[in-house]
Amino acid sequence: MIRPLRYLHFFKIPQKEKKYVARKLIGYSSEQMYSVVSDVKNYRQFLPFCTQSIILECKDDVIYANLEIGFPPIVENYTSKVLLIRPHMVHAVGLDGRLFHSLETVWKFAPGLKSNPQSCIVDFSVRFEFKSVIHKQLASMFFDKVVMQMESAFFNEAKRRYGKESVPSHILSYVNN
Repeated sequence: MIRPLRYLHFFKIPQKEKKYVARKLIGYSSEQMYSVVSDVKNYRQFLPFCTQSIILECKDDVIYANLEIGFPPIVENYTSKVLLIRPHMVHAVGLDGRLFHSLETVWKFAPGLKSNPQSCIVDFSVRFEFKSVIHKQLASMFFDKVVMQMESAFFNEAKRRYGKESVPSHILSYVNN
C-alpha cells in the first residue's frame, strides 16, 4: 500500500485581513474614554509600539496625524485621518498606502450602567491588511497579543488620568479572526 506523502508547512500563508472586535463595560464615562482615545498627539506617551505621533492638521472634528509604529526591527510610519464625534466615537483610517492596503480603527462609547454615570460601554474594532508578506506573517504570529496590549493601553491611560475604575471591566462580547 502506498501512503501519500505528508508535508510539514513551516511557512503558513497568513490571512489577508486581520480583524478584532470587542465590547466591554468599563468603569469610566464616555467623555473620559473619548478624551483618552482622541488624544492622538500623546499616543507615543502611552501606546505600545507607537514611537511618534505628530498632528499634521486639525480641522473641526477631523485630525490628520503621522504615526510611527515600531515592531523592532521593523519601524514604519503612516498618515491617519481621525474623525472625532465627541463623546461618542473616534474613527481612524490609514490614508497612505506604504504600509497598509487598509487600516481602520473604531472606538464607540455609549452609556453604561443606568445606576453609574461613571461607566460606559466601549465597542472597539480594528481591521487591517498589510501590503508586505513579511508584515502579514508577523501580524499572524503576534496579532492577538499586540491588539490586546494596544486596547489595554487606552484603559490603563484612563486609569492613570482618572483613577480607579468605578466598576470592574466586563467583556460583553469578543470576536477575533
